[in-house]
Amino acid sequence: MSSAIQLPQAQTDRLDAICRSGAIIPVLVIERLDHAVPLAKALVEGGLNVLEITLRTDCAVDAIKRIREALPEAIVGAGTVLSLAQYRIAEEIGVDFVVTPGTTPALYEYGAESEVPLLPGTATVSEVVTGWEYGYRRFKFFPAEANGGAKALKSFGGPLPEALFCPTGGVTVDNAADYLALPNVMCVGGSWMAPKSLIDSEDWAGITRLTREATERYPR
Repeated sequence: MSSAIQLPQAQTDRLDAICRSGAIIPVLVIERLDHAVPLAKALVEGGLNVLEITLRTDCAVDAIKRIREALPEAIVGAGTVLSLAQYRIAEEIGVDFVVTPGTTPALYEYGAESEVPLLPGTATVSEVVTGWEYGYRRFKFFPAEANGGAKALKSFGGPLPEALFCPTGGVTVDNAADYLALPNVMCVGGSWMAPKSLIDSEDWAGITRLTREATERYPR
């Protein structure tokens, strides 16, 4: 059974373009507004131009605004979107995509009709099947390591061969290869190239170095 509201194929195509533009999407928690632009510049200089800014801090919305203004070439998404109100805010500030850690029917419906594509968070086959009813075929797998890691995600491929995923949560420079080797993985999300210690010390060159190491190890 399918919902009367169905995700247009064009939105799936837009997500494909975003998620396949690089093997890694940095998942960022920005605690200080003045860190937003130099952090984003460090990542883009290192070779990652798709950025997910989580809405976990008071300055996250303003951080996205500043990054979009300073780096128009970057593809900027809003992560940790938990409600329709947050989705609407993300639309208003002009993000390129929205990511949720988990997804309700209301979010699936809203995302299917929004101009801003939704990468819905799922942790189980049942949750993926719920999204399937609304026409979704692209998903976030979160928290990846806590939910069985690459082995679990590999098992999703049997019953759901059309579903493709971006696993995040516990993905590191060392285990990213396990995920990226799977045919149902588009890219991975992680934060190892921008650790909190380097952000706090404003070591932007160090973040660029780690980013370059990541993109060289996992080229698209």
